[in-house]
Amino acid sequence: MDLDDYQRRALLTAASREKPNELLHLVLGLVGESGEIAEKFKKWIRDQESDETRIDREDIAKELGDVLWYLAVLANYLDLSLDDIATANLTKVTDRKNRGVLGGSGDHR
Repeated sequence: MDLDDYQRRALLTAASREKPNELLHLVLGLVGESGEIAEKFKKWIRDQESDETRIDREDIAKELGDVLWYLAVLANYLDLSLDDIATANLTKVTDRKNRGVLGGSGDHR
């Protein structure tokens, strides 16, 4: 499945764009799901002493799936293609790597 196909299929389970505050709902959903991943890793550090063999990969995969869903639907709401976003991002980070500025800071390096 390519990213645009995923995006089209995710939209089958999304609320209508016309729903009041749907854009805000999608942004907060993306942030919330990302926060759930951070929370799981916080507990992994606290309770599992950062032992990578004890990461619950199945649980993390579910949360990453939720992030992907919100990302896909939010991108569509903004009339953006997930494939285009992924392609542009890889172009950007490849350019940064080639120029030796992956480890720098700021959007315009």
